[in-house]
Amino acid sequence: MNILVTGGLDFIGSHTTIELIKNNHTVFIADNLINSKIEVLDKLFTIMGIKPTFYQIDAMDEAKLEEIFVKHKIDGVIHFAGLKAVGESVSKPLEYYYNNLVSTVVLSRMCVEYGVRKFVFGSSATVYGDQPSPLKEDMELRETTNPYGETKAMRERILTDTVHANDGFSVSLLRYFNPVGAHESGLIGEDPNGILNNLMPVVTKVAKGQLEKLSVFGNDYDTIDGTGVRDYIHVVDLAKGHVKAIENLKDGVNIYNLGTGRGTSVLELVNSFMKVNDADVPFEIVGRRPGDIAICYADASKAEQELGWKAELGIEEMVRDAWKFEQNNR
Repeated sequence: MNILVTGGLDFIGSHTTIELIKNNHTVFIADNLINSKIEVLDKLFTIMGIKPTFYQIDAMDEAKLEEIFVKHKIDGVIHFAGLKAVGESVSKPLEYYYNNLVSTVVLSRMCVEYGVRKFVFGSSATVYGDQPSPLKEDMELRETTNPYGETKAMRERILTDTVHANDGFSVSLLRYFNPVGAHESGLIGEDPNGILNNLMPVVTKVAKGQLEKLSVFGNDYDTIDGTGVRDYIHVVDLAKGHVKAIENLKDGVNIYNLGTGRGTSVLELVNSFMKVNDADVPFEIVGRRPGDIAICYADASKAEQELGWKAELGIEEMVRDAWKFEQNNR
């Protein structure tokens, strides 16, 4: 298939591009480079021997986005583009609502207009709000705890309504959990622009001596060690899930959790990192972060049953590959 990947040079998008190429799909990337770097394009070529067609455009720019649909026969879309930091969304809600919702509306309109029937959306477990884990796809969605999560939920509704109004248009909503790790080559991984919002890039920079210490947000949660528990998933497993989703897309609206089904606390992850990599990660306990919840992990059995997908890589591989990327690229 000819597949358009928005945000295709970012952390998850670049790894998904590799897995799509491995499965003989032709990839077209649209990315405004807010969350990514152009150097990733050359690294994709080094890894795969193929350089995807790249368009430096914003998914909100309808005219430029339409040029892609006019020039190429697109069979499916995987939509990653958007602003992504939970903490930042609390302080900049309007920016998040505008960017994330408009880009999804524009992309959906293009798909309907040009007869693109397959759409995979990278959603998030944040749409469940604060509910008991394991989280299941048939749970009633509650109010999310931050604007980032709310934009994910609203985009799910936009796409669901689009499916109901347009025969033949089908969507897979992939609610994934906490991606970490990197490609085994060490060439691509999580390399955020600006503020470090996710745990693993901070851990690796502290281990490398580029940051003094890791701030652990809260140790008074009702968890094994008081720190937040999350379902960390290797980004390569997550990327493979997107390929399975677009290759096995059923009619209508399809919802899948992509996670390991196992919860790991912040301190457990940090201790695993230090043990596996023989590295030191000094940390301090600070106050809770706005919008965070105590425990979040998946029931991913539906994806295994319907897509034939299951996370295969564990915490050791996640921390090993993240450290390899940090050492090779920073």
